[in-house]
Amino acid sequence: MNVQHHKPIFDDAKAEAFAHRFVGTLSEAALAIMTSLGHRVGLFDALAANPGLTSDALAKAVDVNARYLREWLGAMVTSGVVEYTPSDRSFTLPPEHAAFLTRAAAPNNMATTAQFIGVAALVEDAMIERFQAGGGLCYEHFDRFHEVMAEDSAQLVVANLTNAILPIVPGLIDRLKTGIDVADVGCGAGLAMLRLAEAFPNSHFVGFDLCPDAFAAAKAEARDKKLLNLQFVERNLSTVQSIGRFDLVTAFDAVHDQKDPQGLLNLVRNSLSDGGVFLMQDIGGSRDLEKNIGNPFAPLLYTISSMHCTPISIGQGGPGLGAMWGVETAQEFLALAGFGQIETHRLPHDPINAYFVARD
Repeated sequence: MNVQHHKPIFDDAKAEAFAHRFVGTLSEAALAIMTSLGHRVGLFDALAANPGLTSDALAKAVDVNARYLREWLGAMVTSGVVEYTPSDRSFTLPPEHAAFLTRAAAPNNMATTAQFIGVAALVEDAMIERFQAGGGLCYEHFDRFHEVMAEDSAQLVVANLTNAILPIVPGLIDRLKTGIDVADVGCGAGLAMLRLAEAFPNSHFVGFDLCPDAFAAAKAEARDKKLLNLQFVERNLSTVQSIGRFDLVTAFDAVHDQKDPQGLLNLVRNSLSDGGVFLMQDIGGSRDLEKNIGNPFAPLLYTISSMHCTPISIGQGGPGLGAMWGVETAQEFLALAGFGQIETHRLPHDPINAYFVARD
């Protein structure tokens, strides 16, 4: 029997719409890079504080090269981020835009998150090799990942610990005030433990991470502030079954890119004291692709997952779950670890992540 395959009809309008959309994509991608640069140099903060400056005046205010600044301003003006007045050649960052681009705007500063685009681009050549030959990456491939991750986490997680995140566990704030033992697995830059150690001097905090360089600055700050209730420990958590006995264990965006995510959750449960609680924050996407189509953050999250989370796990010999392993998988892994009570929370300040509370 002959089966005839009909060539689909070419939709000119659909093609034109896609081409138009992709022109916008290229411009928006360029804007993301320029936004990261402007954030790092402090240009948005200076524009917000000094509306109506000329480019030369702005260059002096921020102490940057005036010629390069003019090109940057050209990108900002033509993208509609910064307003330009030709009569006096002045530039203004509208307050409605500053509300999402300055350090004072945290936790809504999207310029911080824009830095991930440049971080991902740094490993493009390495990832082309991995696409062709397989294999993963290691943290040494990412010059700024810990720095950017720490800054992003500082405004989204750390700044909201005591007012939004910890309160999802009833009575936890009071217990921390009285004094309990707390561990943070995959602590990264250690900012969460640093904040909590200052806020709750009667409790004791330990941050565990594979990379001591990540928490070196927090360790030094804790020493300078004489925080005797805080310590950081370099530890490969995939090689141990327990890290002690703790009343609270936390994991902030740390589980999905581990060498052995299930093993880490098993370790957490083994390390909880009677009545202990595990508080985990991770990406709140779904493992089902079709459920993520309407998520405006999904392309960014899949990109970060492709360029960092997945290859980092594979590079350690792990399964490469990726950032979009999904709340469904997270819940299943927690149950397999032996947690009998699992709650999943979404918080108003954080449209990206899910927060899990797990108990025996």
